[in-house]
Amino acid sequence: MNPLRLLLLLALATPAICADPKPAPASAPAGKPIVLFDGSSLDDWEARDAGGSGSVEIKDKDMIIGAGDSITGVVYKKAKDLPVTNYEITLDAQRLDGVDFFCGLTFPVGSPKTCATLVLGGWGGSVTGISSIDGMDASENSTGHYRKFDNNKWYAVKLRVTPANISAWVGEEKVIDVDIEGKRIGVRAGPIEDYQPLSLTTYATMAGIRNIKLTPLAAEAPKVEKK
Repeated sequence: MNPLRLLLLLALATPAICADPKPAPASAPAGKPIVLFDGSSLDDWEARDAGGSGSVEIKDKDMIIGAGDSITGVVYKKAKDLPVTNYEITLDAQRLDGVDFFCGLTFPVGSPKTCATLVLGGWGGSVTGISSIDGMDASENSTGHYRKFDNNKWYAVKLRVTPANISAWVGEEKVIDVDIEGKRIGVRAGPIEDYQPLSLTTYATMAGIRNIKLTPLAAEAPKVEKK
């Protein structure tokens, strides 16, 4: 047999030896915390007037949201650069005066156009929950509950958003844990719609806010069903 033909037949009969491909990572790495407010400037925040809104200023490195006739608050200008899911927001908040919510944290849920609001101390000062889920406010849906908040006391707040869940903590206590797959998420109709996608608001209440950070989280690995 022709030697060249023999070499060709041997090459076709021998399986190629390839390095094993590197496995795809199960999830993206968590990112470093992004400081949204460090007490030095409000340049990254835009105050909006809902009609009779109070002022927003810095005092002793705290963001002071004044008490207006209804909603007072600020919108984060660089929200387009932040993740809309798989993230945590942490901050400290305190009610300085008033009897309604002192921390209304509006945040994106999977899209800048799909948002919800974490309400602390609403509806007379004690209702805590998420507005809105399936068209129901925090005072109506399963996340809503009563919680006592003292004036002039700092509360550590943490919010976690994933494609499947919204959770929140006050201090070390987990106060909200709601699965959102298949549910309709949105903010309450009214002035708060103008404070999307990321903002902090109060209602007829003066509040102090500090140490606002957002931390991207690792995406959860997809679940593989066993056959």
